[in-house]
Amino acid sequence: MAVSLTKGSSISLAKQSPGLSRISMGLGWDPAKKGGGFFGKLFGSSSSDSIDLDASCLAFAGGRHVDTAYFGRLDILGGAIHHNGDNLTGDGDGDDEVIDIDTRRLPAEVDALVLTVNSFRGQTFDEVDNAFCRVVDRSNDRELARFTLAEKGRHTGVVMAILRRAGTSWDMQAIGKVAHGRTAADLVGPARDCL
Repeated sequence: MAVSLTKGSSISLAKQSPGLSRISMGLGWDPAKKGGGFFGKLFGSSSSDSIDLDASCLAFAGGRHVDTAYFGRLDILGGAIHHNGDNLTGDGDGDDEVIDIDTRRLPAEVDALVLTVNSFRGQTFDEVDNAFCRVVDRSNDRELARFTLAEKGRHTGVVMAILRRAGTSWDMQAIGKVAHGRTAADLVGPARDCL
């Protein structure tokens, strides 16, 4: 059973799945439902606008930013990190964007991977519902941990979680730090501040 993380909490991924090396970081969200008055409530009216959030994985070595996987650069660090592509709407259930990581292939100096999400179009998190990130063991598709973001606001980015090297294994910490930025590059500073 997956561990449900709260802001600031962390878990050892090795304890959840011994021998873990291939993981997926999934990110999901939904457009916030809008009121629409009596008929909107009666017929379940929701936002006609899609929400284009972008998941990114920022790799750090000793606090120094090394590289970023995002929709414009799908493979980094020799393919150790692979972004599965852009979702422009947030429609549907489950993961909207997925980043695959093979920890065995990461350079030894990479000691932190920061999962961020930003709104390229400048839509704010007041317009987003059900934002979450989760870690899945790719060998058996078992969800190990999930962090659901509760905060709403006028921000356009969030540092969601950090994977930290812990000897030969990795730990995950739920962060949930709000930020302002429309690209992954805009979130490098806030991500570094969370290390």
